[in-house]
Amino acid sequence: MRIHQRVWTEASSWSSLRGDHLEDAQLVLAFGGREVLSAPQILDELRRAHPGAHVLGCSTAGEICGPRVRDNSVVATALRFDDTRVHAARVDLTDYDSSYRAGSALAAAFDPRGLAHVFVLSDGLRVNGSELVKGLVERLPPKVGLTGGLSGDGARFEHTVVALDGPPLEGRIAAVGFYGSRLQVGCGSMGGWDAFGPERLVTRSRGNVLYELDGRSALALYTEYLGEHAAGLPASGLLFPLSVRFGDDGPGIVRTILAVDPVEGTMTFAGDVPEGAYARLMKANFERLIEGATGAANRCSESLGASPPDLAILISCVGRKLVLKQRIEEEVEGVRDVLGREATLTGFYSYGEISPFTPTAPCELHNQTMTITTLTER
Repeated sequence: MRIHQRVWTEASSWSSLRGDHLEDAQLVLAFGGREVLSAPQILDELRRAHPGAHVLGCSTAGEICGPRVRDNSVVATALRFDDTRVHAARVDLTDYDSSYRAGSALAAAFDPRGLAHVFVLSDGLRVNGSELVKGLVERLPPKVGLTGGLSGDGARFEHTVVALDGPPLEGRIAAVGFYGSRLQVGCGSMGGWDAFGPERLVTRSRGNVLYELDGRSALALYTEYLGEHAAGLPASGLLFPLSVRFGDDGPGIVRTILAVDPVEGTMTFAGDVPEGAYARLMKANFERLIEGATGAANRCSESLGASPPDLAILISCVGRKLVLKQRIEEEVEGVRDVLGREATLTGFYSYGEISPFTPTAPCELHNQTMTITTLTER
């Protein structure tokens, strides 16, 4: 497996960071700020540099490149595998009546024979991430892995875009499938947030739209807890996500707010908040957030065994970036310390992360986690 990584910035245009140019690359992953990535010349240059490759990318809330976290750049990572084939496909949400059906249609575009893993990028604002994952998982073969994330737009929550072999567009979902027996994929996802306040019953919701907790307006209750932070919703909600528990003894899944409707008194989340579930507010703990990132890396290492990864794709939530601020690179450095300096790190800050908690767990949509996908060939 060969890798070439470079970065585009307004100050220096393209700069090569790792490896030699791969004219025969099969896949290029491109993560960048929305305005920069949407500039026509950026993706055109990547397609000309790698004429036989699929170019898959999305807008972000920050780009990960090695141990650094950047803003308003484009990080391009070109890949050439020794014995692994790749196939890419895309769908548009406007062509389907639900995120579930869009996910199912996307999964159906992949030949199941020899398929080892699927990596997906989705619009981050128009999608119900839980339903997207459900549609993908139910249509893919049982032993095929699934990871990815929802594209970002900084802390603005205005527009997100996804690109596959063409211009980046809103409402798009795109994925690449990896085929072959030599490919080894590791994955891990962890958070690091602390719950506080009472656990409350979800008494009224519809999909990812929450109306009531304990029979009260969910938005009114939430703004009481936020106090002065309530004026900054939905962005300030990234600092206080909800932990949603679906079963009596099951672990909580963290959900991030995407939008609020003061007139209806509702909050829209990146994934489902079903009636009958229990929800509890969460707040940040700096050290535990960083420990969560290294914990995710350890899970990846354990799943790969003795094989060190060649590539690690890091997808971390924008809420973590807003909390950690100047310390944000500490979580990426922690991942590098676990995976080793030989691993190429790429990735982005997202509006949602798609991964199992561990390689043997079911795939789910997460928020406020560090999610890692590692690739190597044996």
